[in-house]
Amino acid sequence: MISLNLIQEFQRIFNTTQTPRTFFAPGRINLIGEHTDYNGGHVFPASISYGTYALGIKRDDQKLRLHSINFQNQGIIECNLADLSYNKADNWSNYPKGMLLYLKNAEYEITHGADILFYGNIPNGAGLSSSASIEMATGVLLEGLYNLSIDRMKLIQLGQRIENEYIGVNSGIMDQFAIAMGKRDHAILLNCQTLEYEYAPLELKEHAVVIINTNKQRTLAGSNYNERRAQCELALLELQKECKIESLGELTIEDFEKYKHLISDNINQKRAKHVVYENARTLEALNKLQQSDLQAFGKLMNESHISLKSNYEVTGFELDTVVQAAWEQKGVLGARMTGAGFGGCAIAIVGKDKMEEFKNNVNAIYRDKVGYDATFYMAAIGDGAKEILEGAVQ
Repeated sequence: MISLNLIQEFQRIFNTTQTPRTFFAPGRINLIGEHTDYNGGHVFPASISYGTYALGIKRDDQKLRLHSINFQNQGIIECNLADLSYNKADNWSNYPKGMLLYLKNAEYEITHGADILFYGNIPNGAGLSSSASIEMATGVLLEGLYNLSIDRMKLIQLGQRIENEYIGVNSGIMDQFAIAMGKRDHAILLNCQTLEYEYAPLELKEHAVVIINTNKQRTLAGSNYNERRAQCELALLELQKECKIESLGELTIEDFEKYKHLISDNINQKRAKHVVYENARTLEALNKLQQSDLQAFGKLMNESHISLKSNYEVTGFELDTVVQAAWEQKGVLGARMTGAGFGGCAIAIVGKDKMEEFKNNVNAIYRDKVGYDATFYMAAIGDGAKEILEGAVQ
């Protein structure tokens, strides 16, 4: 019972007999709709059973003590409520520090420090949004510990601001939204421009979602992510000369084809094409899931990866190798990269009766071409961020 073990670990690390409260925030996969979020389009994420546990107790002073089981060698990181400024040396703990700072700045009453233990079972650097998972786990923990009433949408938006302003990554709102609003056995169609959303039953029955970690580490802030965003913004500016739009996500395929000549740079035109066509695929995906047409849904996943490879150019050798290998296997409905790209993970929808054969074959191809193993995770679609009871198993 994982949280019970974590409670004992908390008491040992912080040298206390107090029993902390336990909170959990999942990671997320995005089934389709990649790099559309910050372009005002639609995404189709789901929260998963892997995530971040946060255990905490309030202190009597102003001290904040943070420890992660995932980064044992960094020990307990200490700071004070009076100074929660970003510090590169604090590494992972900048995410909870940022959440504490932004809640305080939003005038939520946090007058005492806390001891907080984190444990995440999301593969580090895999692109399943471990950073947003830490933020949301911290958010629901602080809400619980300090008896705050935080509107869930407010918490989501604060999480995005922490990424954008405090950490310095121009990410969209999808990660925080999917993690905070997840629902067991459902995916979420989210309009990133209006924040309107709709739950869609994800009834896989004899199939399952498999996460394939390429084991190539990716760091969002240091990648070409911000460059892609800038290219889309330049394309939008040129389109706005004749199109009354606020985002690329508002364009239909027909409108894009009509006005794409306005985008003077060929690379920027390719970036915009991906966004517009991917947005259309995402809307179609909802329709196919509602009709329980998993075959058509899988085909849309494949088309998504092809566009991410050729138009958005964010896949890379490892992701392309593992996805190509997945496409060649029996029982596979569809496969694509998920997340920002440049390493990280792919996902595939695979027949349960073919699962072992799928994993063995894909890994053999991957190891032969890349030189090391991929890692495979069966992903249950779980609930969003919440407090969990002592001894509860996720």
